[in-house]
Amino acid sequence: MLTWHTIDHCTGEVLVYTFGTREHYVLEELLLLLKPFSISKVYADGNYAYEKILGTDKVKVGKRNTQKIECKHLLLRTWVKRLARKTICFSKSLQMHKTVVGLCINVKIFNRTITT
Repeated sequence: MLTWHTIDHCTGEVLVYTFGTREHYVLEELLLLLKPFSISKVYADGNYAYEKILGTDKVKVGKRNTQKIECKHLLLRTWVKRLARKTICFSKSLQMHKTVVGLCINVKIFNRTITT
C-alpha cells in the first residue's frame, strides 16, 4: 500500500493525499481530489500512469523536480514506523493502516488537532 500525495512545487505544502497501488485508477482518484487546485504542470517519477492519464505535455519526469516530495516521504517514514520497511510496527488491516497514516498526515502536515 502506497501513500500518494501531492505538494505545491513552489511552497512545498501538501495539497491532498490518498492510498493505493501504483496503478492508474489511484492516480484518477488523486486527480479528482486535485480538481479545485487547477494544476497545470505535474512533476513525477517514471510511473507510466502519469503520462497515460495526463499526457506527455503536462508531465515532467525526473528526480530534479521531485526532491521536495521525496523529503516529505522521508519525514512520513520517520514519523510513522508503519511506513518503514522491515519493521515490527505494522497494521493487521488495511483500514487500520489508512487510519493511522491519515491521522499522522493530518496532525503533522496539515496541523490539525485531534479532539476526543
